[in-house]
Amino acid sequence: MARDYYEVLGVARDAGSEEIQQAFRSRARKFHPDINKDPGAEDRFKELNEAYGVLSDPATRRRYDRFGEDFRRVPEDWDERVGAGVGAGARARGGGWPGGPGGAGGGGDGGRVRFVSDAGEGFEGVDFEDLFGGMFDRGGTRGPVPGADQEAEIRLGVEDAYHGGKRGITLGGPGGQRTYDVTIPRGVTDGQRIRLAGQGGRGSGDAPPGDLYLRVRITPDPRFRLEGRDIHVVLPVTPWEAALGATVPVPTPGGTAKVTVPGGSSSGRRLRLRGEGMPHPRGAAGDLYAEVRIMVPPDVGDQERRLYEELAGLSSFDPRRRG
Repeated sequence: MARDYYEVLGVARDAGSEEIQQAFRSRARKFHPDINKDPGAEDRFKELNEAYGVLSDPATRRRYDRFGEDFRRVPEDWDERVGAGVGAGARARGGGWPGGPGGAGGGGDGGRVRFVSDAGEGFEGVDFEDLFGGMFDRGGTRGPVPGADQEAEIRLGVEDAYHGGKRGITLGGPGGQRTYDVTIPRGVTDGQRIRLAGQGGRGSGDAPPGDLYLRVRITPDPRFRLEGRDIHVVLPVTPWEAALGATVPVPTPGGTAKVTVPGGSSSGRRLRLRGEGMPHPRGAAGDLYAEVRIMVPPDVGDQERRLYEELAGLSSFDPRRRG
């Protein structure tokens, strides 16, 4: 027997239509072959589509609940025809078609079903093929199935994410490459999704297409390190700037800013520039943290050397001494 469609979607047998739709969309995103490159992902995706097509249509779901994997052989108006084919006042009780999910408490062997009259008199031996006059040749019908939501990953530099704006995004898929005009929100963060309505999988029949979600991944930058909306940069300073204090330029994704280095700053000191981090379209921007790093000249001239030697002789500062 094929896998139980309820099991495929991971829902209970009494799940409502909204729960079924949510379960399908969640799993479809996970196993869509454009996103999941595992060898079995495509088959799993097809299985999910089939399960959703059956359970999302009330009439088809009723036939599946009653007859299991044989539901496709049963006409849509099977319940009406059962009443007409057995005789006045007769009905199918309990019913599960052999092997079907609802088979407990009903059914017979092979293609036979037990029927009960209103008077409670049971009779067996009614062949389902005979009862419906060969109408099993009609395949089961499926209602319109909404297109599946899809997800793809796009990579942005820190400055692109900071400024946002329109850009063309080219994605590859089974049908070849396709370019989308995407509006990148200013200040988009790593992991955030951008929704392109109606650009997902196609629906069947008149059903609408799904949506395409672009998950943002921000590529590492040699200058800027992100923590949420806060930006961290290294601020190189000279020994005399660190000792005496100075106002120096600091790079930000939005351009160069100025920061005041207090006198007596050592490497590792963090200077905060409020609101100079990643923008937030609906709230406060992040902050920028500049970490002081004291740099010494790689080559020291004669006069510089004499001054350093003089300073060494005058100063009693010992960075290795505690207390």
